Amino acid sequence: MATIKDVAKRAGVSPSTVSRALSGKVPVDQETRERVMEAVRALNYKPNILAKGLKEGRTNTIGLIVPNISNPVFPAVARGVEDVAREHGYTVILCNTDEDIEAEKDYVEKLQKRWVDGFIFATARKESHHILKLKESGFPVVLVVRHMGQAVNAVVIDNYRSSFEAVKYLIDTGHRRICIVNGDTSLTLYRERFDGYRHALQAAGLPVLPELVLNAAGRRDTGYETVTAMIKKGVVPDAVFATSDPRAISTIRAIKDCGLNVPDDVSVVGFDALDISAFLDPPLTTVSQPLYEMGARAARRLVGMINGEEYEQPKVELVEGDGGVGTILLVTFPPSG
Repeated sequence: MATIKDVAKRAGVSPSTVSRALSGKVPVDQETRERVMEAVRALNYKPNILAKGLKEGRTNTIGLIVPNISNPVFPAVARGVEDVAREHGYTVILCNTDEDIEAEKDYVEKLQKRWVDGFIFATARKESHHILKLKESGFPVVLVVRHMGQAVNAVVIDNYRSSFEAVKYLIDTGHRRICIVNGDTSLTLYRERFDGYRHALQAAGLPVLPELVLNAAGRRDTGYETVTAMIKKGVVPDAVFATSDPRAISTIRAIKDCGLNVPDDVSVVGFDALDISAFLDPPLTTVSQPLYEMGARAARRLVGMINGEEYEQPKVELVEGDGGVGTILLVTFPPSG
């Protein structure tokens, strides 16, 4: 593989002159530039982009850390991140942690050694102290989908209000025994979604019944086993609020396999508005979470931080969904009829 010294020798100039000719930032006379470029082409020379980046203090590379790339939420987020990163000349390195915090720390350590310019995390948990350390050290960090309060910049939706509105919709349409199929409540977003459910019931004067509060937190249990077990015990709600579309889809399958009809016997509302939700029969009523736009905003925010744009305080951006009003994400529903 040709080196810059090989190019310099062939062109009859110094290596520093080759660097100046290739950078285009320092004037080099036309004849010298042409000799350098001829040598580059003849030797098929490829500049060492990493060395150039280190010299300039950046590599135009960012790390995107996700908890489970097989979860359909995260490919949409990743696409938003990648599209914006590419627009600004950045490359994205995607790392999948499988919710393993030690694997995540290992990725962070390795990527820092390779001089990434910043991180976007979709993995934040209350024990994610390494993320706080990165932020406190001045390293550019943005969270997406999950957040850590006001401690670190994040692009999220209002999980509490979105869930409140979803359950209120079910109540307003005549449902009274409303089950929740929730996720891992060690994650802030699922605690917020549960609080929205609970407060919507309480605001309507309805009890929060323990037998209707289900947690499908395992990697393999997205709700099917949990809902099936509930119904087989004789506990049948008239509606289910599932805190993700995959949980809603699994819930619908469980309800049907138990001999019941959706929505005649049990109505189901999901959360995410994944593309597949519109193709179910019947189409899934779901909270619209604009995942691509959230990823895009996170990338814009991170690029701004890398470029030195400062904010007085870390901020949480609340993203509107289709038909959203103000700074909260409202529920969107499939067309009637």
